[in-house]
Amino acid sequence: MSDSQADDKPLRLMVVDDHPMWRDAVAADLQRAGFDVVATASDGNEAVRRATATRPAVSLIDLQLPGIGGVDVTRKIVAGGWGGRVLVLSASGEQQDVLEAIKAGATGYLVKSASSDELISAVNDVASGQPVFTAGLAGLVLGEFRRMTNDPQTDDSEVQLTSRETEVLRLVAKGLSYKQIAERLVVSHRTVQNHVQNTLQKLQLHNRVELTRYAIERGLDE
Repeated sequence: MSDSQADDKPLRLMVVDDHPMWRDAVAADLQRAGFDVVATASDGNEAVRRATATRPAVSLIDLQLPGIGGVDVTRKIVAGGWGGRVLVLSASGEQQDVLEAIKAGATGYLVKSASSDELISAVNDVASGQPVFTAGLAGLVLGEFRRMTNDPQTDDSEVQLTSRETEVLRLVAKGLSYKQIAERLVVSHRTVQNHVQNTLQKLQLHNRVELTRYAIERGLDE
């Protein structure tokens, strides 16, 4: 399970979707995988109430909800102050929907066609604060960063990255998860995290989103 779990307790989740069969199926899959689904909700208002009451570590939220929409629910949960993260699980793969969700504070975005294994991996990654996107959507988000960014954020004229740090940075820019990078380079997940942390410190950046923007500004995703 995720590194964010304390004392080996199951990660606490909430599943929000207005389609009961889908919601129940996702909740059942997550329970079988060892997570603790502490709440489910069928509309936005109910989701906010239950998140406040149960304080899940990760909330899986559909965008199309009765009452308060999924983007607003995400914004309220992220601003709630108890540290919960949001993984959007939506049928929509539209760029605008993805960007609105990320702007609202979602840590990840998966389309509903994702496999159970992809979903379980995404929940663990999001719980640890690692951004996760369905593969095709990662390109949309990175492309939007490229369009919106005009000036380099960091002066890297004096920064020297090792060849392995550069290699990891290139794979980050392509939208690969830490797990995928570790498999590609035949190293441990922890080794990839260490390379990323070292690169962040050298470039004086704060998170993976800033690191990704830095990389695509320099064409490392080509």
